[in-house]
Amino acid sequence: MKFTCNTKKLNEACSNVIKAVSQKVTIPTIEGILIECGTEILSLTGYDFEFGITTTLSATVTEPGSIVINAKIMCDIIRKLAADVVTFETSGNSVSIISGAAQYNITGIDANDYPELPSVSGGYPLFIEKNMLHKMVMQTLFAVAENENSKPVHTGLKFEMTLNQLRLIGVDGYRLAISTENINYEGEDFSFIVPKKTIRELIKITGVDEEENISVSVGKRHIIFEIGDYSIISRLLDGDFLDYNAAVPKTGTTTVLINTREAIACIERAIPVVENNAKNPIRCLFDKDEMRVSTVSARGRVVDYTHANISGERVEIGFNSKYMLDALNAADTDEVKIELGGPVSPVKVMPANDERFLFLVLPMRLKSEI
Repeated sequence: MKFTCNTKKLNEACSNVIKAVSQKVTIPTIEGILIECGTEILSLTGYDFEFGITTTLSATVTEPGSIVINAKIMCDIIRKLAADVVTFETSGNSVSIISGAAQYNITGIDANDYPELPSVSGGYPLFIEKNMLHKMVMQTLFAVAENENSKPVHTGLKFEMTLNQLRLIGVDGYRLAISTENINYEGEDFSFIVPKKTIRELIKITGVDEEENISVSVGKRHIIFEIGDYSIISRLLDGDFLDYNAAVPKTGTTTVLINTREAIACIERAIPVVENNAKNPIRCLFDKDEMRVSTVSARGRVVDYTHANISGERVEIGFNSKYMLDALNAADTDEVKIELGGPVSPVKVMPANDERFLFLVLPMRLKSEI
């Protein structure tokens, strides 16, 4: 195998593909990047048996072939090269890398030992506008569980497809986020759950510049996202996801309309006194056209308030400040509507005049008066 390509483009490709290289399983083959080259096309693949990234870039190919190279070593070399082009040449499992005055000789691994990536056939083909998907992910991914302490299936983002509609749902046991958008889809109703890591890397790789469609192929166990020169494959999560329709309160006793930025600022002014988000809730009193925020801890005490339009009963309720701020920031609107059903009922947060986003947060028990 022998090829020459642009160093900067190869470095960018390596930086993305290495994200799919195994960090836990110490198997030399999957600690590497699979390099394959044919006629004027170079392909790089990283895969850890659950998540994979493949990308292609143009190259001047003198001799087609393939090899696996340790991802960390290869990426470190390419990142530090100063010349504009780099040449790779193999002899058996020996790899020569030449760029400008720099010359490396490292040991590769036979490409035949690299695991075959799963294929998705007979699944549901989808096309989702990239910037729309980015917005929906930003409104929901923060609510997806970070680890498997609660329920493994909740470490993924749920996609629900219905007639001309896409819905994303994230939940972690303490909060729930739902984003809904209209898309061009006329197939059968179905749903699937994608691991948080996969969605996070998809968003990082695809960016939010030009308008493009992401091609999505969904099978029984795996999903493939394709955009530009990148293909991302991932296993799907299986299990009983939260019945979110049953979790969302149908009615409330108090409705609050509040300026989003003012609500965020009011809560943020209480943060310096919050010692532990999980144990030290902020106390929110909704009454007489104002939201009064207070908290007390070993650090001190704070009381602040901001204007709000309130209809219904007076409510005093405790929140994890981070969860409430996440909801307000994700709403992406000038004014939000907060619906409360009392001090111990889940709270709904949504744009004032838009039902495409809904955030639900469980309250925290308040111990004493401030």
